[in-house]
Amino acid sequence: MAQSLELLLIQFLMPDNDARRQAEDQIKRLAKDPQVIPALVHHLRTAKTPNVRQLSAVLLRKKITGHWAKLPHNVRHSVKSALIDSITLEHSPPVRRASANVVSIIAKYAVPGGEWPELLPFLFQCSQSAQEDHREVALILFSSLTETIGHTFQPYFAQLQSLLLKCLQDESGNRVRVAALKAVGSFIEFINDGAEVVKFREFIPSILNVSRQCIANGEEDVVAIAFEIFDELIESPAPLLGDSVKSIVQFSLEVCSNQNLEQNTRHQAVQIVSWLAKYKSTSLKKHKLVIPILQVMCPLLAETTDGGDDFDLAADRAAAEVIDTMAVNLPKQVFSPVLEFASVSIQNVNPKYREASATALGVISEGCFSLIKDKLEVVLHIVLGALRDPEQMVRGAASFALGQFAEHLQPEIISHYGSVLPCILSALDDASDEVKEKSYYALAAFCENMGEEILPYLDPLMARLLTALQNSPRNLQETCMSAIGSIASAAEQAFLPYAETVLELMKVFMVFTNDVDLCSRARATELVGIVAMAIGRTRMEPILPPFIEAAISGFALDFSELREYTHGFFSNVAEILDDGFAQYLPHVVPLVFSSCNLDDGSAIDIDESDDDDNVSGFGNVSSDDETHDEPRVRNISIRTGVLDEKAAATQAIGLFALHTKALYAPYLEESLKILVRHSGYFHEDVRLQAIISLKHVLTAIQAIPLGHNEVPTKLKESLDTVMNIYMKTMTEDDDKEVVAQACMAIADIIKDFGYMAVEPYVLQLVEATLALLREDSACQQQESDGEIDDDDTEHDEVLMDAVSDLLPALAKSMGSHFEPLFAKLFEPLMRFGKASRPPQDRTMVVATLAEVAQHMGSPISGYVDKVMPLALKELASSDETNRRNAAFCIGELCKNGGEPTLKYYGDILRGLYPLFGESEPDDAVRDNAAGAVARMIMTQPQYLPLNQVLPIFLKVLPLKEDLEESMTVYDCVCNLVVSSNPQILGFVPEVVNIFGQVAASPAERPEVKSRVGMAVSYLISQYGHQMQSILNSLPPAHANALAAHMSKS
Repeated sequence: MAQSLELLLIQFLMPDNDARRQAEDQIKRLAKDPQVIPALVHHLRTAKTPNVRQLSAVLLRKKITGHWAKLPHNVRHSVKSALIDSITLEHSPPVRRASANVVSIIAKYAVPGGEWPELLPFLFQCSQSAQEDHREVALILFSSLTETIGHTFQPYFAQLQSLLLKCLQDESGNRVRVAALKAVGSFIEFINDGAEVVKFREFIPSILNVSRQCIANGEEDVVAIAFEIFDELIESPAPLLGDSVKSIVQFSLEVCSNQNLEQNTRHQAVQIVSWLAKYKSTSLKKHKLVIPILQVMCPLLAETTDGGDDFDLAADRAAAEVIDTMAVNLPKQVFSPVLEFASVSIQNVNPKYREASATALGVISEGCFSLIKDKLEVVLHIVLGALRDPEQMVRGAASFALGQFAEHLQPEIISHYGSVLPCILSALDDASDEVKEKSYYALAAFCENMGEEILPYLDPLMARLLTALQNSPRNLQETCMSAIGSIASAAEQAFLPYAETVLELMKVFMVFTNDVDLCSRARATELVGIVAMAIGRTRMEPILPPFIEAAISGFALDFSELREYTHGFFSNVAEILDDGFAQYLPHVVPLVFSSCNLDDGSAIDIDESDDDDNVSGFGNVSSDDETHDEPRVRNISIRTGVLDEKAAATQAIGLFALHTKALYAPYLEESLKILVRHSGYFHEDVRLQAIISLKHVLTAIQAIPLGHNEVPTKLKESLDTVMNIYMKTMTEDDDKEVVAQACMAIADIIKDFGYMAVEPYVLQLVEATLALLREDSACQQQESDGEIDDDDTEHDEVLMDAVSDLLPALAKSMGSHFEPLFAKLFEPLMRFGKASRPPQDRTMVVATLAEVAQHMGSPISGYVDKVMPLALKELASSDETNRRNAAFCIGELCKNGGEPTLKYYGDILRGLYPLFGESEPDDAVRDNAAGAVARMIMTQPQYLPLNQVLPIFLKVLPLKEDLEESMTVYDCVCNLVVSSNPQILGFVPEVVNIFGQVAASPAERPEVKSRVGMAVSYLISQYGHQMQSILNSLPPAHANALAAHMSKS
């Protein structure tokens, strides 16, 4: 075999394709015989040309697994010896590396079985050889062996550490240091316990020293390896960074600031800072690194880029990502330095710095939203000034920033529409298409939430946009359509005069079939759905068929974005038609299912830099060892179009089910299968829509008439499936928004289905809720390196608000029986009420306790002494939401808390008093204070000085904003009147005047008006003559409204 094989190996390396193909076929046939192994080893050691020796090693690596167990012991021994010789005696580096790869494969089988005890001693000896080649190949083997027998190195870790540290400082040249760096990186995953972690941290200074030397020598490829190691250290579950975070950040900042380095090297440095900001933000705060990072990143925003192919690697773009990530994770530390940078840079003569000023403020608006809201005047002054800048780049950045503000600073930004909208309108006429495009984006984001405030601007806006829509290039038409959609959403029925023109224009766009026009077609399809929502079913239903037909025909064009927007269009149409949408279900549901079942289309970027198989086409020969043959995956990216399409289709399933209810029955089984699958999808956007849609599917099943015998069973089975998914999501999903949605869905299920439906899951639900309150669930896991301060833990306000919805929902469904469960949840909940917690945490606790007290009733008395001090403290909060919730909570505690509340009455009245005065700016706070006093009067009137309380109480009536308190407040006043309480009789004219305003108010509920009408009827029956003059003094509208409700009572 040896002789024939040698000829075939030579033939395989020939440039003639036919000859190569014949050789390959022959080699495949010979390779089925175990004797191919000693033959290949022979050629590895004796072939004259390096290429043949390398090919022999590659084929060995591919075939050794299948044949190793069949080889006699003496042959195995000779194979191992020959490979060791090849590593130590071979002159060709590629052949040495290929031989090392074979050793790694054999070691996988031989070392665990004790068949190769001399391998590790040989490697240690080889790594200390005087020859650079030997040291390099030993390190390469250490790296390679971690992939197969990494655990066997753990007893030798201290020895290895010493060796690797020495090799990192090798003076002979670059090759050994590079191999040592790679070896260090390959051992990261095996570092677990405390002693090893501490030891491993000793590598970091050496890695940094080597990296700095390499930068000085122009060896940037070595620095890239160091950054890959830092990347793995950050992602490692073991706390491998420790205090080295500081030195890694300093080095990374040096690199990304160095304009002489390659763009890719600088980008890697920025990326390390970005990962640290995302995963180790507490460490950045602990080591006071936030300001040093921003001092480098903010000026990088002003760095000039030459465009070109490496746009994604540009320093300004990468710096913006870091600042954005830091703002999301460390808003308090980021806002002030960035605002200071923006305030100074906006005055810089260099337009790049003025551009950076606006960009920086736009970039931090998502993370620092609450802080920007407090300084909105200052921030807007900078950005609106930039929008008038003579330089296009500055105006473009300002338009971008305004769009970000409109998206993230709701609702406060809307109150500035008087200054913002005229500036955006002016920017729509900019000479630059780029500024126009960003201005349309800003307009779209700004108008969406304006509501009726947009009405005065409707004519000039639509005139401008309709003209632009018909006279602009495609990209501007698309952003223009987005702006029209936002205006339609805000204006609702007021959009009717423009609807016909817009819809006629969209018909043109919705029949485009050229690839370059399909984005415009997608936007047009979306816009028709938005206009339909604005003008409603009556106007839209008769003209819908051609739009539906055009939307369905778009699926034949194989364009993911068009399918995504079309699912959104169908969802909107289902919402306005309700059961009328059922006629379209047979046509659109299969399309939705098809999108949900699409292949994800993962695109894998493979690092093949060390893959011998790429040499001379060696990769054509199949391998027996699939695990080793698998190339290293450096990066996985998903075609986001498919992902967005799946999310839109998943959302559509839920909305179809919600709006057509029982008529959706034929599609429920398949829908449930898809949603169950998508609830565990890898991307949070799809999981989020699945979690929402599962609740809608339950609603549809519940609506099926009970005449169908299988309905109760199907509902029970589906509820079981959905509840288990939701509870698993609460503890195991790593995305806070998805978990929040699961909590809200469970709260809705409790309300809609009642306690008996969820009773089997209550104990498990309480445990899942406890995990979230203790911040132990997967989505709340903190970084392992940081020293977490329990009182300063950052968390998602939306998440905890959703968690807190569960307690009132259970209390409402269980009443007083909720107390044993509440006892478990109470202390974990109260952690969020500590003084050191942010205001939104404390008010979440107070609001939750208020609703629990309201629904649980008298058992709340056992908690009064722990809850009342918190609520009293929050009455003096600087935040109006906190004061409002505190007043409501105190009222409910007084109503249901019984005797334990009495000792607090004096403190309560003193705490509530300022809320009735002119110094209280918020009407809703005052209304809730009135509600609290009303509950106290109704529960324990004898403990209140009514002669002092009533004048203050009545002075703030009628209620102005929180009409949820109306029945409580007016019922209290009516009871005092009907019981002829002597303290109220002196205020009858004021009371009748209040009642007149209530009766005439279009916002008040009929039952409230009926109640005050009864009270006035009682007063007339008791004090007829005097009452007549009081009634005559009322405004006619109030008197007539009262009279109408007196006659009904």
